[in-house]
Amino acid sequence: MSSILIRQLDDETKRRLRVRAAHRGHSMEHEAREILRQALASDRTPGVHFVDEIRRRIAPLGGVDLPVIPRGPIPDPPELDQ
Repeated sequence: MSSILIRQLDDETKRRLRVRAAHRGHSMEHEAREILRQALASDRTPGVHFVDEIRRRIAPLGGVDLPVIPRGPIPDPPELDQ
């Protein structure tokens, strides 16, 4: 397991964490882990794919028909022997 250090935690937040932990019979460290676990478990929104976001922004402007560029066979790589 990993550890983190939280710096510059204001006194009121620390006091409230201490009181909450005491009410539940936990240490402050255990209570902080539970708070983080619950907060992150409920934050499982799927990310938006970059291409989908571009399409969403462009759609109101209308479509653009681009020509299809014919593809040929892939050329052989150049010979670098000297």
